[in-house]
Amino acid sequence: MPPVTSTLKRPAQADHFVEWLVPFATTNPQRTHAHRSPLDGELITQLPLSDAHSVEQAFAKARAAQPGWAARSVSERTHIIARFHDLVLDRQAEILDLIQWENGKSRGNAMDEVLDVCLTSRYYAATSAKLLRPKRRRGAFPVVTKTLEVRHPHGVVGFISPWNYPFTLAISDFLPALIAGNTVVLRPDLQTTLTALWGAALLHKAGLPEGVLNVVVGEGADLGPLIVEQADYVMFTGSTRVGRIVATQAATRLIGSSMELGGKNSLIIAPDADLATAVEVAARGAFANSGQLCIGTERIVVHSSMYDRFVDAFATAVAALKVSSSIGWGSDVGTLTHARQLETTERHIADAVAKGARVLVGGHRLPEVGPQAFAPTVLLDVTEAAEVCSTETFGPVCSVYRYETDDELVAFVNNTDYGLSAGIVSRNIAWAQSIARRLKVGTVNINEAFGSAYASIDAPMGGMGQSGVGRRHGSDGLLKYTEPQTIAQQRWMKLTPQWGMNDESWASFTSRAMRLLKSLGLK
Repeated sequence: MPPVTSTLKRPAQADHFVEWLVPFATTNPQRTHAHRSPLDGELITQLPLSDAHSVEQAFAKARAAQPGWAARSVSERTHIIARFHDLVLDRQAEILDLIQWENGKSRGNAMDEVLDVCLTSRYYAATSAKLLRPKRRRGAFPVVTKTLEVRHPHGVVGFISPWNYPFTLAISDFLPALIAGNTVVLRPDLQTTLTALWGAALLHKAGLPEGVLNVVVGEGADLGPLIVEQADYVMFTGSTRVGRIVATQAATRLIGSSMELGGKNSLIIAPDADLATAVEVAARGAFANSGQLCIGTERIVVHSSMYDRFVDAFATAVAALKVSSSIGWGSDVGTLTHARQLETTERHIADAVAKGARVLVGGHRLPEVGPQAFAPTVLLDVTEAAEVCSTETFGPVCSVYRYETDDELVAFVNNTDYGLSAGIVSRNIAWAQSIARRLKVGTVNINEAFGSAYASIDAPMGGMGQSGVGRRHGSDGLLKYTEPQTIAQQRWMKLTPQWGMNDESWASFTSRAMRLLKSLGLK
């Protein structure tokens, strides 16, 4: 494997980033965190942290700003988001540098985040007015009752976002909440705080009023419970373990929550698959973002008739991937973001090998590239006893398995507590569609690993089983940030509810009416 290295580790505008962005957070300057880059371990800045009082201040500002923000028209709110879309594209070089500096991913993977934020901005700017418009609903009886469904914002929505996609999963998730009339308190992951603050600063430049978006800085274990304690609704993206804690706390307060959690996603290679397509899709699915992707591929399930040819071609492709710790274009895979992901990756590989697996490609650190760089790794002959078979690794590791029959294939893919995503590579689209409907996952991609479903912003995205509750994207991704209210107007108010009939006559009349309405096909 020819790793790519570079001395370019620090963005040219690094000091400007820090000075410009930190004021957009609510913090206690007396408490700081040594913020370091995963590219080389060097200090970025002493990042000021938030404490309990800071979180209270953030919520106080959000609550004060919320009525005025909600009183604005939907078109006013979406106009700001549309301006933000243009600013992101105009200044994309800044955010690409910042994502790489804080997260360690390749620039191509960082560009995916820019595109996602723009897609999300444009979609909700264009569709929200229609989605939020009051809707006529059928009344108890035709003509007699006029019923409307209207939407109200929850109030202040708390967001707890992760480090693996720091721009997408911080910014894209709260844009529809803002459009719906909510204000926001965001706790981005501590490792990627500056990326989230860059988005916040640009939204203010686009015209977002003071207090509508508030950012607090700190570890999730410290600030997460404080956010759930004070929010009117919570959006969390992260591990299933922490998701259970968030869900329990939210349920205790009887507030709603939406969560995208872990995954153990499979890519299916059918016997008729084009080999070159299968290899390209598998390599991108497994090693995008250094494998630190909830919807990424960790298990590749290949029909036995294709297995040997696929394994040989896949090994060659993975060995040729360029791993880099540089800021800039030209690499395929970046470094891992956290040392703990490096440790988990090594532990899963060692456990699999101890239980009979063998390493086809990779399996080792790349210290010459960076302190947290790891070679893209492919495992064969993994047994069900191995941790890597059923537990999310969240690193640059995938395992290849065989299957013979469709039933065997479906049973293997569904044999996990997770249910987030899957991919199918096949020329037979009818077959792929039939298999897709049998998989217990929230999104299925045909001839793609994960990108086509995720980028279909008009369709809901989320998981089944232990992979979460609720959905982002589409109408669900906006309406979950609202409370529906029914307003029913009874016409002919001068009449009594029973139109002067006694109870027995009223019962007879309404029974006949029910039969008539059914015969007419009316709901």
